[in-house]
Order: sequence, then C-alpha cells, then structure tokens
Amino acid sequence: MNTRDFLKTTALATVGLATGQLTAAEPKPDPKQKLSPLRAMRLGMVTYNLGKDWDIPTIIKNCTEAKFQGVELRTTHKHGVEVSLSKAERNEVMQRFQDSPVELHSLGSAFDYHTPDQAKLRQDIEATKEYIILAHDVGAKGIKVRPNALPKEVPAEKTLEQIGKSLRELGEFSMGYGMEIRVEVHGKDTSLLPNIRKMMDVANHPMVAVCWNSNDTDLAGDGFEKNFDLVKDRIKLVHLRDLYLETYPFRRLFQRLNDMEYAGYCLAEIPESPDPLRVMRYFRGLWLAYQDVL
Repeated sequence: MNTRDFLKTTALATVGLATGQLTAAEPKPDPKQKLSPLRAMRLGMVTYNLGKDWDIPTIIKNCTEAKFQGVELRTTHKHGVEVSLSKAERNEVMQRFQDSPVELHSLGSAFDYHTPDQAKLRQDIEATKEYIILAHDVGAKGIKVRPNALPKEVPAEKTLEQIGKSLRELGEFSMGYGMEIRVEVHGKDTSLLPNIRKMMDVANHPMVAVCWNSNDTDLAGDGFEKNFDLVKDRIKLVHLRDLYLETYPFRRLFQRLNDMEYAGYCLAEIPESPDPLRVMRYFRGLWLAYQDVL
C-alpha cells in the first residue's frame, strides 16, 4: 500500500469510528448467538419477609410491576398456600400463576432434620412429604428445607449424617413428583459450607440440591472461593440478602455463577418496606448492574 492509499484508508476508518458506523472489518452481531449465562439468570423473591403480608393476587401484581420473574412462597404467610388446601384450591393456585407472567418456583418450608428426638424427626420427614405433594399440586418446581443447628449433646458428625440420610429419603420420595429438595445453607454451624458438603455427600441423590444463602459464613474458614467450590456442583437455587451490604462479595458471587453457567433463580430474601415496589425496582437495578447488564 502506498502512502496515499494508507492515508485514505486511515481517514475512512477514523470517520467510521467517529460516526459509530460499522465498517466492513467490524463483525456484525449474530442474532442467533446464545445470551450470556448472566442474562439467563432469573430474578425473583421469597415472601420472607418483604411479601409476608401479601395474598397471591398482590404477589403476582407486585412481581409483575417490578419485573420479578418468580417467587418462593414461605410457609405461614398470608398467601395461604399450605397443606390444608383442598384439591380444588390447589388447582386454583396453580392456575393463577400459570395465567400470569410470574412463576411459582418454590415453596419454602421450615422443616429441619437435626433433632435428636427420633419421633420428632420422623414426624418432620413425613410432614415434608406432604409438603412435596403440595408443591407438585400447585405447580412449583421444588421445596426449600433447611438444617438449623448442631445439637451440643450429639457429635456433629452424627447429626450431619442424620440430616443427610433424611434428605436422601426425601429425595427418593420426591422422584415420583419431580420436585427438587433445595437445602438452604442455614443455621448455627450447619451454615458452614464444609458441613453442607457433608450433608450432600451423605444424601447423594440427584433430587437433593443446595440453596446458596449469601451468608457471612460463606467467607469463613478457607474463604469464599473455596467454600463456593465445595458445593458449586449442587447449587440449584440462590437466596440473596440486601445487595447494598458491602461486607459480602455479591459481584464475585454472580461471576462464579456465570462461570458455572447457572441459569436458575436468584431470589431476594429481604426485609419488609413501606414502599415495596420501589425497593424491588432498586434491587433489580443493582442485581443487573452487578452483572454488567446495565
């Protein structure tokens, strides 16, 4: 290329950059290109506690207006989705969500399986089975359960094994209903990720998964990265606290979820507010900004 041609080409390229026009050398976007996994993640909410006083029409209305795509209905809240519902009432709940833009993704129980009282343990396992059937009947995709403590009078390893075996039994039962058992990273000492990993190893069932809970204890011991790695292969649900908390690495959490191509729900589990829609809109904005979508 001679000097005159070189200067002409450079000038054209400069004009193209200044005007924002595509040049022949600039690749055009492929409309069939798969969206980034970050964009595939979905945002929803747990009714604990922001929506604890909302009935189903209000949940659907507020989630729709705030562009929240799904919900986990925590037991005992005003929505009233409990095992006492009749078959007709269960069908009505399912239809309400199916006719809306909002997915009923999960039911949130308060069952745990750490008690040394074997009669109570059996009672809780059987009650969870009823809850699995309820989740199936209302069109949810799974239920949330939780460990809650390590009783001081029992060796920790024995309690972790008991929880894991309970989860395995529930996983086997849920196979017939297609419901995931999502174990929330929760409770004193039981929220430590090495302990959650031990529960998962004992359960060893494809229907038993982890609900990441965005706890401060995620940073304990060997730190966030290694704790995340302990359970990343089992994460099927994510609960989020207030995203403004500077002590938690939310941006890094979303990066790690992206790395594993997580396409499930991130559910806001945040306090109630006198202006819930405004809070939900800000939450969504920050959730998108952390992912560099905005």
